[in-house]
Amino acid sequence: MTSARTSLWIGTYPAAGAGSPAGLGEGVWRVDLDAASGSWGSAEQVAVTPAPSFVAADPSGRVLYAVGELTAGTVTAFAVPARTPMRERHDDPAARDRVLGRLAVLDVVGSGGADPCHLLLAPDARTLYVANYSSGTIGVLPLDPDGRFTAEVRALGCPVQVLGHAGSGPDASRQEGPHAHFVAIAPGGQFVIVVDLGTDELRRYARDPATGLLDPAGIAATLPPGTGPRHLAFAPDGRTVYVVGELDGCVHVLTWNQVAASGSLAQSLPAGPAPTPPDEDRGGAAGPRALPSHVELDGDRLLVAVRASDVLLTYSVAADGLLTAQGATALPGAWPRDFAIVERTVVVAAQVGDLLVALRPGDAATPGVVLSALPLPAPACVVRAV
Repeated sequence: MTSARTSLWIGTYPAAGAGSPAGLGEGVWRVDLDAASGSWGSAEQVAVTPAPSFVAADPSGRVLYAVGELTAGTVTAFAVPARTPMRERHDDPAARDRVLGRLAVLDVVGSGGADPCHLLLAPDARTLYVANYSSGTIGVLPLDPDGRFTAEVRALGCPVQVLGHAGSGPDASRQEGPHAHFVAIAPGGQFVIVVDLGTDELRRYARDPATGLLDPAGIAATLPPGTGPRHLAFAPDGRTVYVVGELDGCVHVLTWNQVAASGSLAQSLPAGPAPTPPDEDRGGAAGPRALPSHVELDGDRLLVAVRASDVLLTYSVAADGLLTAQGATALPGAWPRDFAIVERTVVVAAQVGDLLVALRPGDAATPGVVLSALPLPAPACVVRAV
């Protein structure tokens, strides 16, 4: 008897970096995980497409969307074929019980900007929002009932709306202009929030629930100068939002006003220890700077992936939403860009380490445990398949 497995979509990023030619191993993968044990099943590359650094799955399981994080940004809609039974070999207990064919391209359209890095599918699955990092814009892509881009989007070859604004931050190398990095729907569903790394702001757009179209509605929150906000997670009760700062290496807790769709800073904590000062044994070089990348709530704890130090941090969440640092789980792969929580197991995409890492996070009393690691080229995104 085979164990029940969870399927995951894995987006990747070219190992040679942004703008590198296609054909260097990047693409979309589907892998199977036994969440109870943290062991891996099948791993199949199901599409070759340039820089699919973020993917999103339609709840029907029939369509997968992927960005093309390129200067001329794209969004591709793929048809997902049904998995077909495969007779198990009695002499091979590890034989796969299912096999998946390659994804078929349905549509490819422009993202409305440069270097799209995040996708958000609306709860009704009728609108796809795309964050264009280098342009600092958000694109709106309506979908038809089958999950394809609407006829209007296909005719235009791009989003029906592209919205952005001006601004900058104190870090001249990273904040010379707006940089949209993450999109979320605020509690209540009336507003879309864009996390802008370049301007240290959470931008707010009013959302038309019937069409998914957006109207600029101001700034939802302003973070301390130089924060470089990257990703966020809302608490289920809608009263708190957690934002990771890529540039200041901190986790920021904001008290959230759901009616006004605005947040005020309540707490800031470092994402791990401060950088080690310069040392002669390292040739005068300073230790690595913490670069938080992704944040997720898991019950009464908050998990944060941190690049450079290459750890998964655990914070306990109090009744008032404030955080207490609990522990760190060291990762065997470098540059944890993204992760997903699958039951009790966390799957981390260690982009530079070319590994998917399955682990159980630690806390103040129990150290974290790495369960397994699966070699995979430049994983950048982990999304649970339907």
